[in-house]
Amino acid sequence: MINFKIGIIGAGGIATGRHIPAFKEIEGVSVYGVFDVNHVRAKEVAATFSIEFVAESEEQLLRHVDAVVICTPNKFHHQSVMKALDAGKHVFCEKPMAIASHEAIEMEEAAKKAEKVLQIGYHYRFKKESLAAKKAIVAGSIGDPLVVRVEAMRRRKVPGWGVFTNKDIQGGGCLMDYGCHLLDLALWLMDYPEIELVEGQTYEMVSRDPDQVNEWGIYDATTIDVEDHATAFIKFKNGATMLFETSWAANVPSDKESLSISGTKGGISVFPYALNKAEQGIMTTTVADWISGEENEGLAQARHFISSCLEGREPLVKPNEAKIVTAVIEQIYQKSN
Repeated sequence: MINFKIGIIGAGGIATGRHIPAFKEIEGVSVYGVFDVNHVRAKEVAATFSIEFVAESEEQLLRHVDAVVICTPNKFHHQSVMKALDAGKHVFCEKPMAIASHEAIEMEEAAKKAEKVLQIGYHYRFKKESLAAKKAIVAGSIGDPLVVRVEAMRRRKVPGWGVFTNKDIQGGGCLMDYGCHLLDLALWLMDYPEIELVEGQTYEMVSRDPDQVNEWGIYDATTIDVEDHATAFIKFKNGATMLFETSWAANVPSDKESLSISGTKGGISVFPYALNKAEQGIMTTTVADWISGEENEGLAQARHFISSCLEGREPLVKPNEAKIVTAVIEQIYQKSN
C-alpha cells in the first residue's frame, strides 16, 4: 500500500479549513508533519488533526516527507517553494504563485531542474461548472473566444482577520487574494492566449471609511494598505479582450461571481453554467442546475496533486500558467495611478 507522506508548511486557516482535511481523505496518503513559525499553533493543529510530527523548521520537515503543501502568507511562497524543490520534494503552493514575476519565474525553473511537480492552488479550475465549460470550449461549442467578462465581487467583506490587509506580507488586497482565482480561470478557459496590453486601476476608498460596514469582522481602517477594488482591461494578440472587476467591499446587493465568454459561434456562462449556441439558424441554450463530476473542488484538487506526483505527469495548474496570473496582477498594480 502506498504511504505518501505530506508535510504542511503554515498552519493557518487555509491549511486547517481546506488542505489538511482534503489530503487526510485520500487513501495511501498521510499528513505526516506540520511546521509553522508559531510553534504553539503548529502543535495545536497537529493535536486537532492527529498529525504525528511537529517540525522545528522547514528543513527538518522536508527530511521526513515526500511532498509539502505551502500555506504561508504570500510573501513567503517563493522561499518555501525553492527550499522544497531544492530538497527534491513535490510542492503544492497556495495561490498566488508569488508576489512578483521574477519570483514566479525562478520557481518554475526550479521545478524543471528538480523534475518535481509544482502545482498552484487555483482551485476554481476544479469546480464542476469550470470543467464543464472547459470541455465545451475545447469541443468548439463557442468557436473562438472574443470577449470575456469577469466579476469577482464581495459585498462589504474585507477580511477582518489574519494578514490579508497587510501589503508587505500579502502583496495586495482583493486582486491578489480573490480576483486572481477568476482571472486564472478566465485565462485557462481561453487557453492562455498571448497578452498584448493590460490596463488597470485599483481603489482604496471604501475600506478606509472609519465608520465601516463590514460583514467579515472589524479591522483597523487606519492601517489597511491594500486595495479593496480593482478593474482591468486586457487585450490579447489574437484580438480577444477581457473586462475584469473584483472587490472586497462592493456596494452591491449581494456577492457576485460571474464569468462569461462570447465567441464566434456561441457563448458560455460559467456561474451558473449555461451554453448558448447557434445551430441551424436558431439559438439554443443548455442550462445545468448541477454539473455531474468529481467531489468538492478542494478534494478534487488534492487528489489531482497526488496523482500528478505518483504518475509523473503535469498538473492541471501548471507553473508556466500561474506565473502569467502573477504578471498580469503586477501590471494592473503598475498601471494604476
